[in-house]
Amino acid sequence: MNKVEGVIFDWAGTTVDFGCFAPVNAFINIFKDEGIEVTMEEARAPMGLLKIDHIRAMLDMPRISALWKEKFGRGYNEQDVEKLYANFEKGLMASLSEYTDPKPEVVETINTLRNNGLKIGSTSGYTQMMMDVVVPEAAKKGYSPDFYITPDDTDSLGRPYPYMIYRNMEKLTLSAAKNVIKVGDTIPDFGEANSAGVWAVGVVVGSSEMGLSSEEFDALSKEEQEAIIETTAQTFLQNGADFTINTMGELPQLIEKINILIAEGKRHNAK
Repeated sequence: MNKVEGVIFDWAGTTVDFGCFAPVNAFINIFKDEGIEVTMEEARAPMGLLKIDHIRAMLDMPRISALWKEKFGRGYNEQDVEKLYANFEKGLMASLSEYTDPKPEVVETINTLRNNGLKIGSTSGYTQMMMDVVVPEAAKKGYSPDFYITPDDTDSLGRPYPYMIYRNMEKLTLSAAKNVIKVGDTIPDFGEANSAGVWAVGVVVGSSEMGLSSEEFDALSKEEQEAIIETTAQTFLQNGADFTINTMGELPQLIEKINILIAEGKRHNAK
C-alpha cells in the first residue's frame, strides 16, 4: 500500500492536557519537597521520556546537580531517583484525572481519520498505572485510540527507542514504517519516530515545548501567538520532526500531502 495507514499519537500535550501540565507540576513539587527549586523550563526539558528517566535527566542538569550536591553534600544515587519517582507517582496520580480533557480539534480529527480508514494508535511516557486513569477519563470525553501502550510493556525501553511504535504497528497490522505517522509535542516523540523510521509530525499549539496553558495562549496578541508558534515549530524541525502543524485540525490535509510523497517514493525531510 502506498499511502498512510495509521497515525500514532502521544498523549499529554498532544491529544489531551493542553500544555502538558500534569507531569510538570508533579516534577516541580518533588524537587521542592527536597528543598530544591527547579524552574518550569527545567521540569519540561526532558518531557516525553519515561518518567523515571525524566527524573534522572533533571538530576543530571548542571544547575540542579550543583544544588543537589550543595544540599546533600554528594551526587545523587539510584536510591534518590527511586524516592523522587515514588513521590512523583503519588503526586501525579492524585491530580491526573483533572488533566484528561482532549485538546481542541482532537476528537473531530480522529473521527475524520477513522472515516478515511486510518487506524489510530498511541504511545506514552506515562506508566500503565497512570494510563489506567487517563485512558478511561479521556474516553468519557470522546477520545479513545484503537490501541495504546506504555514503556511497561517494552521492558521500560521508552522513547527514543522505537519499540512502542513497533507494538502499535503489529497490533494495528500496519504494513510498513513509511505508511505510518507519529504525532507528538516533544523532542523525544520525534526521536521515537526517527528510530522507528516513521513520519514525525509535531503539533505546536498546546504542546509541552510551547509550555503555555490555553488561557495564557489566548491572552497573547496575534503577533505574539505567531512568534511563539514559529519558534516552537523551528525547534521541532531542528530536532527530528518532518512536518509541523499548528493544531490537530490541520492533520488530515497534511496526510494528503504525505500520501503524495509516499506515492512518489520520497521520504523524510521531503518538505
